[in-house]
Amino acid sequence: MFGRLARFVVHNPWKIIAAWIVAAVAVVAFAPTLSDVLNKEQSGFLPDTYESIQAQHLAQDKFAKTDDATATIVIKRADGQALSADDQAKIEGLAGTVNSAGIERVVTVTTGPQAVSENRQVQLVNVGLQGMADEKPVGEAVKQIREIGSTSLGGSDLRMSVTGDAALMVDNEEAFANAESIIGIVTVLLIIGLLLIIYRSPIAALLPIVSVAIVSSIAPGIIALVAKATGLQVDQSLQIILTVVLFGVGTDYILFLLFRFRERLRAGEDKTSALVHAVERVGEVIASAAGAIIVAFCALLLAVFGAFRSLGPALAIGVGIMALASLTLIPAIVSLIGTKVFWPSKSWQKEPNGTVFAKLGAFTGRRPGVVALISGGLLVVLALGMFGFKTDYDQLGQLPSTTESARGIKDLQSGFPAGALNPTLVYLHATDGHPLDPAEAERVAHELASSAGVGGAMPAGPGGGLALISKDGSTAQINLLLNYSPQSNEALDAIDPLRDAAHAAAPAGTEVLVGGPTAAFTDIRDANNRDLSVIFPVAGVLIALILALLLRSLVAPIYLMAAVVLVFFSTMGATAFLFTVVGDRPGISFSLPIMLYLFVVAIGTDYNILMIARLREEAREGRDPREAVRLGIEHGGPSVGAAGIILAGTFGSMLLSGIAFMTEMGFAVALGILLSSFVMSMFLVPAITALLGHKAWWPGHGDATAAQPRPDEEAEPARV
Repeated sequence: MFGRLARFVVHNPWKIIAAWIVAAVAVVAFAPTLSDVLNKEQSGFLPDTYESIQAQHLAQDKFAKTDDATATIVIKRADGQALSADDQAKIEGLAGTVNSAGIERVVTVTTGPQAVSENRQVQLVNVGLQGMADEKPVGEAVKQIREIGSTSLGGSDLRMSVTGDAALMVDNEEAFANAESIIGIVTVLLIIGLLLIIYRSPIAALLPIVSVAIVSSIAPGIIALVAKATGLQVDQSLQIILTVVLFGVGTDYILFLLFRFRERLRAGEDKTSALVHAVERVGEVIASAAGAIIVAFCALLLAVFGAFRSLGPALAIGVGIMALASLTLIPAIVSLIGTKVFWPSKSWQKEPNGTVFAKLGAFTGRRPGVVALISGGLLVVLALGMFGFKTDYDQLGQLPSTTESARGIKDLQSGFPAGALNPTLVYLHATDGHPLDPAEAERVAHELASSAGVGGAMPAGPGGGLALISKDGSTAQINLLLNYSPQSNEALDAIDPLRDAAHAAAPAGTEVLVGGPTAAFTDIRDANNRDLSVIFPVAGVLIALILALLLRSLVAPIYLMAAVVLVFFSTMGATAFLFTVVGDRPGISFSLPIMLYLFVVAIGTDYNILMIARLREEAREGRDPREAVRLGIEHGGPSVGAAGIILAGTFGSMLLSGIAFMTEMGFAVALGILLSSFVMSMFLVPAITALLGHKAWWPGHGDATAAQPRPDEEAEPARV
C-alpha cells in the first residue's frame, strides 16, 4: 500500500502540490472560521443533567434571566484608607458620567451607600450591559468605561478597576491573542533554528514552515465545518493548541521522512528510489503514529464535559490532515528539490563515524539491564511528585495578575466577601402547584446565609429582604456570598455541603437548586473526574490495539504502554512538584491531566512506534536482539532525538504565554516529550526489548527474517 502511494507521489509531484493548493484556497474562501464555533463559557459545556445547569434554566424561565453581561467598577483609595464623604461623592459623580456618556450597550449604572463595604475601604459601581460578555460591542463598552473612569478620577487618591464577566472576557481575549502571537513567532523561529543546526540547510529548515502553513490554512476550516455540522463548540484555547500541535507533529513526521531519505542516499541509492524507499518505510510509521494520536484524541468523544468532547475531534482532524500532508505533499516537494533539500551541507553523502548515538546504542546493547534500571528508576523518582498533586479550577487565577480585571477582584476582596463578584444562586421552587410562602422563603434564606463557608447573603427582595420572589410566585432567588474566591478549591468544596443543607431546608412541596458560577465549576469538577476515569483506560486500550496490529504482537504493546503510562505519571509528578510545592499555585489546572495524558500517550507512542519498528526491521535482517538494539538506536536515535527536541521546544514556547494553564501545559508537555524521546524510546524500550529477545514479538514472528524464518524456539535471553 505505502509502496504504491510512494511511487505515485514521487512520480506525480505537481499534481499533488496543485491538489493541496486548490484545497487550501477552497477552504479559506468558503469554509467558516473557528471563531464561529468557539464557546468561551466553561459552564456552557455541561449537559442538562447537572444541578447548576438546571438552576440556570429555572432562572431563565421564572426570572427572565438573560445572558446579558455586567461590569463592576471597583474603587478604593490608593493609600488603603477608608473612603471619605468626598471620595464617595466623586464616585457618585463617576457613575453619573458613565451613565450620561451615551456608551453603546450600557443600560444601567448604579451605586450609593449600599455599595460601600462595611469597612468603608471599597465602593462598587454596577454597570448593566446589553448583550453577552463575548460580544464585541460589549467589550468596546468596557474599554470606554475604563477610559472615562481613568479621566474622571485622574489626579485623585482613588484607584479604579473594572472587573466582572465582561471585563474578564476583554482581558481574557487580549491575553489569549497575545499568547497566540508570541507562541506562533517563537515556534517558527525555534523550528527554523533547530533544523538549521540538525541539517545545516535553510531549505530543510523552511520545509516544515511551508507545509504547516498550508495545513494550517485548511485544518481550522475543516474543523469549523465539522463543528457546525455536528453542533459542537470548541474551547478558546483550541487555536493556540492546534498551532503548536501542527508545527510539532508536522515537524516530527518530516524529520522521520528526511532522516530515512538521507540514510538511503548514504547507502548509495539514487534520489528517486531513495525517496520512494523512504516514504514506503516511514509511511507505515507515520500512519500508525498519527492513528495512535487520532484514536487518543477521539477518545475524548466519551467525555461528559463538552470542552473535552469537542477539543479531541478538532485536534484529531488537524493531526489527520498533517499526516496526509507528510505522506503526499512533503514527498512531492522533496521529489522536485531532490538532494538540494540538504543544501549547502554535504553530510548526506557519507555516513558519519563514531556518533553519540552509535555509542549509546553499543552501550545499551551490551548492558540492557543496567540501562533499563537507570531509565526506569529516573521515571519512578519523578512520579513520586504525584503525592503532592492537586487540581485547580480557578479560571480567574489563570489570567496574568497584571490585568485590570484581576486587580479589581483583589481590590474587591479587601472590603467584601470573596464571593461577592459571583454570588452563589439558590432557587427555591414550588413543585405542588401552590405559590411560595414569602416568610418560608426568608426563613430558608436566613438559614442558608449562616451555613458553613457562607459569608452572608445579598439583599434581593423588596425592603431589603433576602429572597426575591418571581412574578408568578412559584420561585424564590437567594444570593449567597461565599467566604472564598468563587472558583477556588475551597469554594468548590463548600458547594456540596451547601446543597445538602439547602435540600434539607426546603419546605414540603418545594425543591431547591443551587446554581451560579461556583456551583457550575463544582459540577465541572465532577464531570472532569468522571471523564478521567473513562477516557484514560479507553485511550490506552485503543492505542495498545493499534500497536498490536502494527507489531503482530501481544507482549510488546504491554510494555510499550506501561512505559508510556509511567512517563505520564513522571511528567505529572514533576509538574505538580514544580508548580505547587516549589511555586505558589494552589493546584494544577483541571484540564491539564487529560490533555497531558493524551499528548504524552499519543506522541510518546509515536516515538515508541518509530523505535520499535526500527528494532523489528533490524531483527528481520537476521541480527540478534542486542545487535538490533545497537543499530536501532544508532539509526533511529537521531530522528527520535531531533523530533523530541523540536516538539518539546514548540510546546515549551507556551511558557511565554503569561496564562497559567498555558504555562503549565507548555512545561508539562515539553518535559513529557523529552522523557518520552530521550528516556523511554531511546533507552527503556530498547533495553526491555533486548532483555526479552524473541519473547517481545509473541505470539507472532515480527523479528523473523524474510529469507530464513525464525525458528519456534526462544532466543537466548540477553545478559545484563
